[in-house]
Amino acid sequence: MAKKYKPLYKKIETYIVDQIKNRQWKPLSRIPSENELAEQFGVSRITVKNALGELVDRGIVVRQQGKGTFVAEHSQEDWLASVEEAAATTAPRRTVGFLMPRLDNRFTAHLLSGIEDALSENGYSLFFAKTNDSQEEEIRKIREMRQSGVQGLIIYPVEGENYNSEILSLTLDKFPLVLLDRLLKGIETNSVSSDNYSGAIEAVQHLYELGHRHIGFVSTKAEGTSSIEERIAGYERALQDRRILIDRSLEMTRLTFDDSAEQVDSLVEQFLLAHPRMTALLSCNHSAQVILTARRLGIRVPEDLSVVVFDDAVDPEFAVVPPTVVAQQERELGREAGRLIVSQIEAGPGESRQIKLPTGMIVRRSTAAPNPDKRS
Repeated sequence: MAKKYKPLYKKIETYIVDQIKNRQWKPLSRIPSENELAEQFGVSRITVKNALGELVDRGIVVRQQGKGTFVAEHSQEDWLASVEEAAATTAPRRTVGFLMPRLDNRFTAHLLSGIEDALSENGYSLFFAKTNDSQEEEIRKIREMRQSGVQGLIIYPVEGENYNSEILSLTLDKFPLVLLDRLLKGIETNSVSSDNYSGAIEAVQHLYELGHRHIGFVSTKAEGTSSIEERIAGYERALQDRRILIDRSLEMTRLTFDDSAEQVDSLVEQFLLAHPRMTALLSCNHSAQVILTARRLGIRVPEDLSVVVFDDAVDPEFAVVPPTVVAQQERELGREAGRLIVSQIEAGPGESRQIKLPTGMIVRRSTAAPNPDKRS
């Protein structure tokens, strides 16, 4: 049987209980302070507070304001009975934590829905938190979730993340873990993502068949974000296969999710004006604003510039220009991540699996044959 993960606060509880059980700490004796226990176990004071709070509730220790925490006054037999009763009435929690940089669009909402569906079907609850695209926040919330006793974690890493010591620690501890949408280099763990490489190839193929040869690429920063890196690799491979010279000045990967609408508009404007011969582009992020900026500059979509976007819009038929998209299976990505984390929790650690789901092209009105008169 696979060894079950024990939360850090439970380890501290067990240690205190064992000290009392073995009569190392007698009734009414003072136990180590929160600071001392935190240093001994290498954890935060919050974790120690959680452990002591459980033991206070069970009547095993008592707190005295300004003096410390003491072993409760009762016989060994009474104490053992209270521990056995608490163990019998405390059901194991079946909870999985999910960390996501943001929850602000169709894609992320469908991921969350798919994960919750899969966990609910298997009798698990979901503990969700946003990291706000901050690695420091991500690290803090990983620690908080582990301390709270979740049995596994699904993590959608923050944008541009190359390395995370807490995720590495989870992997080394063989804690049930699934990375969603991307991988971290050098960390071998379970992951679920779309086949972004093939999706980009298919997008370029669509534009090539329409007659485009000057095809650009727009995204947030690529370094450290495996999904963007894979899309660029697919885009470049597709150009090579069609004997189109790779011009990296046509790759604008300087956007961020912290950029204001005005900043995105300015960067996209500079890019479009600098490349008047570009007749098409692939847009990974801020795609609606890319199209709006082009139109503001008098560049018609698709007559002057064809645009293929990654990820579908909420109501594409009501968009200014209904977009041609590389569509991901958002809900199924979430379901796969949910099923994979449950299998890890229940079967124990095994060989890591990297699951990639295929994408699909949906052709709408943002792509057409290039206009030789306007942008040849």
